[in-house]
Amino acid sequence: MAPVTSLASTVDQRIADALSAALPEAGSADPLLRRSDRADFQANGILALAKKLKGNPRELAGQVVAALADNDVIKEIEVSGPGFLNITLTDRAIVGTLAARAADDRLGVPFAAHPGTTVIDYAQPNVAKEMHVGHLRSAVIGAAMVEILEFTGEKVVRRHHIGDWGTQFGMLIQYLTEHPHELDHQGGDIDGETAMSNLNRLYKASRALFDSDEEFKARSRDRVVALQAGDKETLALWQKFVDESKIYFYSVFDKLDMEIHDPDVVGESGYNDMLEETCRILEETGVAVRSEGALCVFFDDVLGPDGNQVPLIVKKSNGGYGYAATDLSAIRDRVGRLDATTLLYVVDARQALHFRMVFETARRAGWLGEGTKAVQLAFGTVLGKDGKPFKTREGETVRLEDLLDEAVERATAVVREKARDLTEQEIAERGGQVGIGAVKYADLSTSAVRDYKFDLDQMVSLNGDTSVYIQYAYARIQSIVRKAGDVRPAPHAEVELAPAERALGLHLDRFGEALAEVAAAYEPHKLAAYLYQLASLFTTFYDQCPVLKAESPALVENRLFLCDLTARTLKQGLALLGIRSPERL
Repeated sequence: MAPVTSLASTVDQRIADALSAALPEAGSADPLLRRSDRADFQANGILALAKKLKGNPRELAGQVVAALADNDVIKEIEVSGPGFLNITLTDRAIVGTLAARAADDRLGVPFAAHPGTTVIDYAQPNVAKEMHVGHLRSAVIGAAMVEILEFTGEKVVRRHHIGDWGTQFGMLIQYLTEHPHELDHQGGDIDGETAMSNLNRLYKASRALFDSDEEFKARSRDRVVALQAGDKETLALWQKFVDESKIYFYSVFDKLDMEIHDPDVVGESGYNDMLEETCRILEETGVAVRSEGALCVFFDDVLGPDGNQVPLIVKKSNGGYGYAATDLSAIRDRVGRLDATTLLYVVDARQALHFRMVFETARRAGWLGEGTKAVQLAFGTVLGKDGKPFKTREGETVRLEDLLDEAVERATAVVREKARDLTEQEIAERGGQVGIGAVKYADLSTSAVRDYKFDLDQMVSLNGDTSVYIQYAYARIQSIVRKAGDVRPAPHAEVELAPAERALGLHLDRFGEALAEVAAAYEPHKLAAYLYQLASLFTTFYDQCPVLKAESPALVENRLFLCDLTARTLKQGLALLGIRSPERL
């Protein structure tokens, strides 16, 4: 089906045509159309045009109104203030456009005009380490952007750049060499909790030995060299750690209701064979230079407190590779092999300087050309209720699993309190969907770059800007549809719309525009804001406009139609944020 032209685009075109007809000397002027509280839309472009043409803006506005051809879209247009145009649409135009949206599986949302290939780097835990609250935002924001961009027609390649390489593995592998049964599983398959428990025990034991035994420390350092040199026995033991960690990662991502696929997990080790060549190219092209034995890239605008330039260290003086070497090799791979037109990194805002330097280095080396952009979707910190970084009472970092379990527990209590005809199994299932949805929504409804307070009481509240409020709006509509029985939703362009119906209809029509803005600027919080406003407008409509007890059959069907389209839009929008929409709550 052809994409549906939004009401805003239709009105914009009509006003632009009238501008050209009334004022041909103006050329193709922008009407500057905006949503308005005084009418459905307001066109503000005549003010700037009057200055350019040295004319009276109210007179020019009158000429434009006079030139507007008769049509079935604009019901009323008035000149306001110094030449603004207040525009009210016909009810027929609103219902007709919504009917076209409802007839399409994609709700009339067009695909992007020029889709490309975006590689998204997100959800990057570390091997042999527990996932904590700090890992939440990268996973949740990244997964939402994957869904949103794919919905717009972009080809998306997922990349989970896990920390699976480096000096700590020498210590762990050496310990496992000397205690070979520590990771043996007598009972076959294990769950994520057991996997993490095994890794934690191993890490603590090897760390204690590393700190107390100089000979073990020396053997561990030799083991790092063996790992980097590709020694078979060492690599096999390293693989055990990676496999055990993946069992754990996947169990946590499963709790987060997120799919992670094995081929998408390409950690630091995945670029190991490219590091030397990356360094050689940078040095041969003069992008990187030797400084005190290290291979460095310098920048005029990156200075330390002493006023000296602070370099990006690609290779250390001892021959070890820094994070920059891996990140630059990943760029080479993603652009050269995966044909990426956009590289999107969902990474903590505190790494902004590192990525700015990496991107600039890649540009100088020619790996990021004209047709390719690299963007850091930077995110802030998760704070406790006290406004400080979120910690346990003992001052420890909060385990992500504990956080998710508590959210589900709280949400299950809320669902149980409201449940009328749900079984215990259904309450547990809905509790999971509401709890995980609440955690995701709290994260996604805040502008990514801002810090936000993790407040479970607020997150699972039925009131205010929460996913639970939106989920309940969806479930309420499903309840109305069930009560309607054989009466089917159907648009009726001839009916007169109440103010609450018009407001709801106009907002439904904005879904495609909202998604386009979100995808272009990588701002999922704007989709959350759209959905919350949609749920709020539906609540007002529901309070003011009886659905099943409306005055006529046509009105009942039309209001059911508005309910149905609202439900579909809420469900699609929540799905793009990675949040479920239970049919009953």
